[in-house]
Amino acid sequence: MLNHEAGKTLTQKLPRGMVATKRWLQDQGLSVHYIDNSVRRGALVVAAPGVYYRDESHLTWQGAVASLQRMSAFPIHIGSLTALELSGVSHYVKKRDNSIVDLYCPDKLPKWPHKLHVQATFVWHGTKRLWPDSLMNDQRLVRDQQWSKGLPEITYSCVEKAFLEVLNEVPKNVSFEHADSLLQGLHNLSPRKLDTLLKACLNVKVKRLFFWLAERNQQPWFKYLASTDYDLGSGKRAIAVNGRLESKWQITVPKEM
Repeated sequence: MLNHEAGKTLTQKLPRGMVATKRWLQDQGLSVHYIDNSVRRGALVVAAPGVYYRDESHLTWQGAVASLQRMSAFPIHIGSLTALELSGVSHYVKKRDNSIVDLYCPDKLPKWPHKLHVQATFVWHGTKRLWPDSLMNDQRLVRDQQWSKGLPEITYSCVEKAFLEVLNEVPKNVSFEHADSLLQGLHNLSPRKLDTLLKACLNVKVKRLFFWLAERNQQPWFKYLASTDYDLGSGKRAIAVNGRLESKWQITVPKEM
């Protein structure tokens, strides 16, 4: 590939605001020699070892996530509390100390996103014990958001899916009270999406906790869901430490709740 053709390819494949690994740039047809020369003359800037962005770019966590989603061989989406914030229900989300971006995918994230100088901390959540692969690829259950004009969108969980992902973090990273207050504000969830998610969900704790909270809050959509339609497993599940057993759903919950 001639230099002017390579330069055109670089401009097209790596717009300002995005990052790319050397391997991915090679897969787009750029040679190692051209990439290294671009770094030496300043056309490419090293964001992390083996990761680059175009000169005069301003790196953001959104650009990092969009780049990660574009280059990944498996589906990666923003989920849990971050997805709820992107969905516009942040007034129900307790503010966290720093910008935490919750990323959900089957395999661990590569190391390079954690080395970028962006105002965010990327937290990986494995999905192998939560969602089957078929659901990870279901476009009905994610949303896309344009974070910058002309650049790839970032993909994040719909509200229904994000809330179930929040429940998977109870009680280690999210309190029972926080999950309860979140659900109090979610009046317009889709019973159809919830049905799809609950049937696919691999985590018994998440499903039982969902029905306990849903029954507590009696939102309008709750009457369209029958717990008998879903696999809730058998036996007791200890969720709250030193809690009381909720006999109907067979989970331990905080005594004060």
